[in-house]
Amino acid sequence: METGLIIVLVLAVAVGLSLGLLGGGGSILTVPLLTYVAGMGAKEAIAASLFVVGTTSLISAVAHARKGNVRWRTGLVFGAAGMVGAFAGGLAGGYLPDTVLMIAFAVMMVATAVAMIRGKKKTTADASGGPQGLPLKRVILDGLAVGLVTGLVGAGGGFLVVPALVLLGGLSMPVAVGTSLVVIGMKSFSGLAGYLTTVSLDWSLVVGVTAAAVVGSLLGTLLTSRVPEVALRKGFGFFVLVMGVFVLSQELPSPAGLVVVVAATVLSCLVAVCRLTSVRCPLVPRPQPR
Repeated sequence: METGLIIVLVLAVAVGLSLGLLGGGGSILTVPLLTYVAGMGAKEAIAASLFVVGTTSLISAVAHARKGNVRWRTGLVFGAAGMVGAFAGGLAGGYLPDTVLMIAFAVMMVATAVAMIRGKKKTTADASGGPQGLPLKRVILDGLAVGLVTGLVGAGGGFLVVPALVLLGGLSMPVAVGTSLVVIGMKSFSGLAGYLTTVSLDWSLVVGVTAAAVVGSLLGTLLTSRVPEVALRKGFGFFVLVMGVFVLSQELPSPAGLVVVVAATVLSCLVAVCRLTSVRCPLVPRPQPR
């Protein structure tokens, strides 16, 4: 029991490290950690992950704010819309079967991994990393959609929020990461409130995991200027892909689960070889000339 708890806490540090470095990825690691290592049910793991990621994100956001990497107006507008969607998602998630939630979570993991590996399009931002004419209606709609996903499956926060902030708000990558932590914190607690209407948690375990994640997030914040963002993002993307395939193999019936594992392994190896050899991957669309 003690060994298992130590493993859970060590892995929780990795959760915080991901949040501090990338502004996301916390729930992608937290839900499988609490489900398959700590032995929680799917609903309890999702609810607990919302508390862990929400608390860790807000504390890490303070550290980023001290570096000037948080745009409060943009974050609060996006976060407020996300809170509405997250609360609705949390309410709905409490009534869905565990298997459905875990399969939805795994699909989100795979989608997130593909987006991370492929990378993001470059966008223009002003010198201060601030928004250039914030499109309020679009930000609110995107906030509602991202919040709904976050509240429902406890995932999709950071790696949906960061690109949205870069594209819609005109923020530079470091500022988008810092601002996303404010958004994630707001949405996570709103989604947690929805889940707590139907779920009860082991708060001693949740608080312990949260404390370990906070340590990791502060370490990640310190490393943001020292670790190559592209290499880190792609490496983490492949790891998330593996985790997503693992969850699908656990939740789907045996034949379907085996097919998913084999297909995902082949596709992952193909993408990895293409990336390493600079050969155009047939799975990645060729950029269209302007």
